[in-house]
Amino acid sequence: MEDSPFISNSKSSNGTNGNLLYIPNQIPIPNYVRILDTTLRDGEQSPGAAMSCKQKLDIARLLLRLRVDVIEAGFPSASNDDFMAVKMIAQDVGNDVDNDGYVPVIGGMCRCNEKDIAITWEAVKHAKRPRICTFLATSPIHMEYKLRKTKDQVLQIARDTVKFARSLGCCDIQFGAEDAVRLHNIILLL
Repeated sequence: MEDSPFISNSKSSNGTNGNLLYIPNQIPIPNYVRILDTTLRDGEQSPGAAMSCKQKLDIARLLLRLRVDVIEAGFPSASNDDFMAVKMIAQDVGNDVDNDGYVPVIGGMCRCNEKDIAITWEAVKHAKRPRICTFLATSPIHMEYKLRKTKDQVLQIARDTVKFARSLGCCDIQFGAEDAVRLHNIILLL
């Protein structure tokens, strides 16, 4: 039997046979590819693709059956409906542990500001594996014209907001560098 990310024939990182521990930002099997699905957030941005809470939950349950590693469930601070959908997915799908120990990470997308992060944490914290997915404009053109901030100011915002997310109790924080194609040698050290 070949090792999977959830079942191991050898001792796992927790010292027992069986389920491997999920550790944010670490993949215990070098050739494993972690799948992140954005259907519930990014997919809904297509014209005419708005979904009800029930439809989002149904899709999340299908992603669970596909054993997707990370489900980006939505943008909780965008609306009360999106908040409720993400919270419902976190409570239901985010706690549906199968016999192998698999349970997906449930992520909520938010801008790099404390209000959005706090709302997102309230929505995803009910999952066994909650994730806050922050993003911030990082290209020189976006920093200058969209944010009206210097590179150093943007780096400080990124550091401060990740620190704030950690202070809420979240240990799995994803940072997205918006418009990173034009990043031009900016290195973000969080």
